[in-house]
Amino acid sequence: MNSFFARKYVVSGIFVAIVLTLIARLFYLQIIDDSYIHSANSNVMRKVIVYPARGVILDRKGKVLVQNEPVYDLMVTPREVKEIDTALFCRLVEIDKEGFIKRMEKARAHSPYRASIFEKQLSVRTWAQYQEYQYQFRGFYVQKRTIRSYPDSIAAQFLGYVSEVNDKDIERSNGFYRSGDYIGRSGVERSYEDLIRGKRGVNNLMVDALNRPKGIFMEGKYDTLAVAGEGLVSSLDKDLQILGENLMKNKLGSIVAIEPATGEILAYVSSPSYDPNLMVGRQVGNNYMKLLNDETKPLFNRPIQASYPPGSVFKVVSALTAQQAGVIDRNTVFFCPHGYSYGGGRGWMGCTHYHGSTTLQRSVAVSCNTYYGFTYAKMIDGRGLSGPKAYDLWRNAVTQFGIGHKLGIDLPGEKAGLLPTSEFYTKRYGNDKWRSSFNISLSIGQGEMGITPLQMANIMAIVANKGFYYRPHLIKGIGTQKIAKKEFTEKISAGVDERYYPVVIQGMSDAVNTPEGTAWANRIPGIEMCGKTGTAQNPHGENHAVFFAFAPRENPKIAIAVFVENAGYGGTWAGPIASMMVEKYLKDTITAPKYIQDRIYKANFLPAPKKIVDSKNKDAKKTDSVKSKTDTIKSKRQTAALIKPKETIVHHSEVKRRYE
Repeated sequence: MNSFFARKYVVSGIFVAIVLTLIARLFYLQIIDDSYIHSANSNVMRKVIVYPARGVILDRKGKVLVQNEPVYDLMVTPREVKEIDTALFCRLVEIDKEGFIKRMEKARAHSPYRASIFEKQLSVRTWAQYQEYQYQFRGFYVQKRTIRSYPDSIAAQFLGYVSEVNDKDIERSNGFYRSGDYIGRSGVERSYEDLIRGKRGVNNLMVDALNRPKGIFMEGKYDTLAVAGEGLVSSLDKDLQILGENLMKNKLGSIVAIEPATGEILAYVSSPSYDPNLMVGRQVGNNYMKLLNDETKPLFNRPIQASYPPGSVFKVVSALTAQQAGVIDRNTVFFCPHGYSYGGGRGWMGCTHYHGSTTLQRSVAVSCNTYYGFTYAKMIDGRGLSGPKAYDLWRNAVTQFGIGHKLGIDLPGEKAGLLPTSEFYTKRYGNDKWRSSFNISLSIGQGEMGITPLQMANIMAIVANKGFYYRPHLIKGIGTQKIAKKEFTEKISAGVDERYYPVVIQGMSDAVNTPEGTAWANRIPGIEMCGKTGTAQNPHGENHAVFFAFAPRENPKIAIAVFVENAGYGGTWAGPIASMMVEKYLKDTITAPKYIQDRIYKANFLPAPKKIVDSKNKDAKKTDSVKSKTDTIKSKRQTAALIKPKETIVHHSEVKRRYE
């Protein structure tokens, strides 16, 4: 009897244990382990992300600058990958076996049960040849998307480029972006990202055991549509942009052209540039590193990030602000004896010619340094104020012309340039007793002043408008309704009354259209262009060639700034480029003699490639370099010790320097 009951409890215990084991297993499979539900769903339904097309970018005449073209991301769910012909697969996808293994390991690390990208951006050709054999590769499927395409390969710094999001992008977006999404990295692609990116959608597809689509799940009840991004109409004139980039080939510098009446940028050239198509496709990483390591810095956005001494164009600003301050007028005459003496005769700022008695109008036409040395002295020394206070008034007037601060263009990375404060000079000279002789080079746009090519062109737009400007911008319309941003319709005053502009404009016209003018060689038949040449000092090599202009004189249509680094005289190199750009835009033709055009097109001002240093001589050269630097520092200290403290206020380095 006892034996019977003992066996009964044993058998019952076994059954209870089996039941509990089954329940635990079912609980684990259904609640804890999600592999089977993923496998089941994958055999029935596949969620396919539908990526939206980014907005197309057009030029001002409706010509395409940026468009989209289809590519295909190859997706993989590692757990579903069975025996496949690896050699055939690699040949079709254009990878090697090591690449296949590496990609599969990465996919498994991501998740054995969830789909992830195996290979990005297969071309239409690659996809077409793969599609024929797709049924043989279980666990793989293709997801369609679009990438950017640049038909004319122009305006790379303006347009920018797109790349895949990183963890920081995803975090900053509060969940909008997901791994595999793309985002604008530079240019207008970045500035207008929120508008042109669009909104992704989802398609739910029925698939069979071989992962082949068999139809739409639940008749699309749970699908969401992708919404394409807004299109952009840029202010750029494509033909003018192409001309500008061709003229600037093999040169370092910038061209910025603005429509004065609107602030719309007509041409935006940063040279050297690069083909924006290099930043698209499967080789983008390699291409980016090549561009990044290029000595000529093609990724550097010169029109808004390079800062140069403005040179003679600043004389236009000096002439206008001095009239507004009442220290000169159109009848003011200064005598030019081939230069300007300052600092009690201890300093000398040379002028290109002996101009004699010079009026305000003629000073602009012939670019007289002496005239503006006297003008600056009256602004700083002749107003009954201390040097710093007078300088603050001068600086405030100058900043209203867009110098020393950002203009607010619709591009990321704009620099403010440099216009030192009075505190800068007080700290430099150790007291606040300084006067105009301490920074006289500012009078002609040299010294510590630096402005961007965009600011240079904007100054010309102000003069063309006789006293105001609109914030320069590259996008004139958004979406089908071509909506303009409010900040680009605001009229901004430069702080100088309209009545002071005619004499300066006449001087600029004389500079181009009379034989005495510095830009006489750059005149355009049938167009009264008002311009100003400049040769900006460069302590590191050849001077920079500068030219600024607007045209026509009445009802101006274009204001332009051309800056060519290390080229020499502005009238020789920058002037012809500006003239051809202006004539092309206004008359759709170029009448400059062929020999001038050939000279510009064929000129090469790129720096010579750096020589590879022989390792045997490397240490010796380093020693020589250190010794040279040590001798230079020692020499400077000895020289400084011989100069009386009172004399250190004078710019001795400028005594023999000649300016245009």
